[in-house]
Amino acid sequence: MAFSVKLQNPPCLERNLLRRFAILKPKASRTETHAKGPQIMSPSLRTIDSDEIFPQTADVVVIGGGIVGASTAYYLAKDGVSVALVEKGVVGGEQSSRNWGWCRQQNRDERELPMAGLSLRLWEQFQTESGHDAGFRRCGLLYATEDPQQLAGWEKWQETGHRFGVDTRMLSAKETRDRTAGAHRNWIGGVHCVDDGTAEPALAAPAFALAARDKGANIQQNCAVRGLDISNGTVRGVYTEKGLIRARAVVCAGGAWASMFCRHHGISFPQACIRSSALRTTLSNGLPPAFYNPECAFTQRHDGSYTLAISGKGQLEITPQGIRYAKAFLPIFIKRLKAIELGIGRSFFSGPESLARWKSDGISPFEKNRILDPAPNKRTIAELIRRARSLYPEIENMDILESWGSYIDSTPDAVPVISPVWQINGFYLSAGFSGHGFGIGPAAGLLGAELVTNKTPSLDPAPFSLDRFSDGSKIKVGAL
Repeated sequence: MAFSVKLQNPPCLERNLLRRFAILKPKASRTETHAKGPQIMSPSLRTIDSDEIFPQTADVVVIGGGIVGASTAYYLAKDGVSVALVEKGVVGGEQSSRNWGWCRQQNRDERELPMAGLSLRLWEQFQTESGHDAGFRRCGLLYATEDPQQLAGWEKWQETGHRFGVDTRMLSAKETRDRTAGAHRNWIGGVHCVDDGTAEPALAAPAFALAARDKGANIQQNCAVRGLDISNGTVRGVYTEKGLIRARAVVCAGGAWASMFCRHHGISFPQACIRSSALRTTLSNGLPPAFYNPECAFTQRHDGSYTLAISGKGQLEITPQGIRYAKAFLPIFIKRLKAIELGIGRSFFSGPESLARWKSDGISPFEKNRILDPAPNKRTIAELIRRARSLYPEIENMDILESWGSYIDSTPDAVPVISPVWQINGFYLSAGFSGHGFGIGPAAGLLGAELVTNKTPSLDPAPFSLDRFSDGSKIKVGAL
């Protein structure tokens, strides 16, 4: 394989890598972009226009223009429901454009498997019926390892996968090495899920939003929802920075901001955010299109570039919200302890986990943080390149197109909440996807739409109930 990175001698490696990334480091924090308008982190994100007419009424308001919010709006509008999709920044501007793009069943928690299988069908159906390209393809996902314990875990999961009809099979050492030709690792085996695939993070959420508009939805960007209009315990609409939208139901698909929004109305939603870093680079052809190994993951993008990331690695910033829910998250943090760094950052004082307070007729934290755009962790980026080079020492001229940070919103059991909020009639929550949300976004949107319209759900909503965190149920930490 003709891959290489032009790096200096090992003693100077990190210093030279960080110097190379100086052009990617912001001169000032990019987290807060006030009412001047949103700033877009990634030049690859497809941007769409907002509707010129501000809606005075809608059957349903969807808060948040990520993949979950956009797909919820699409399936509501497709069913003839009047929808307003309201986004404080730009559609797809946060986690939905910063993930790997994997649409997988392999190694998922069994509670998510029905949703994962449905989503794969919906990805394909969406592109056919809507005419909008989300970059979805069933390219298969490849896993490889040198760790016997990890391999045994994958083999054990096969029983679960086959129960749910997942087309997945174990690979021998030779098969794994043949599929990853050029990798300088003595793989002992792997697993390949044929039906799984990828979609394009830069295209997917905008595609669903545009398809929702085609069905009649109204899209408002650069428009923060400050709070709910509630009368006698029932939603009557939302207060936005542009005015009131009257509605009979509201879906909060606010990603990392969902817990803060719920807390504003006295609703407890245990949520924690892990700060992650990734990069996009040019690589020659030859790598599998979607390849996981313990060193790093490679995902080919629609333009031929690759996203590189280290699975599970991130920073947990100590915040007021984090302290509040620390007990609930203790089991999952212990499980991920080796991969998580602790620290205190700006998020203690601003951002989605601070203790901000505001009034519905005043400026909210959502207007002060149009796009949550943390700088990438320089040490993580440097380590990521070292790992990629150790796998493929022949890599040369690896041009870094962009690097970025993101906040992955998680729940105590790593399973999302897609649920009515029983304390407020007509209010629904769809958040806490724990790094799994992009791939299952279409099915999450469909399920949310079905709950709002009181239709028979396409899959069992019980595992995603918000009440599981308050009714005494035992919290089982899912697959990470």
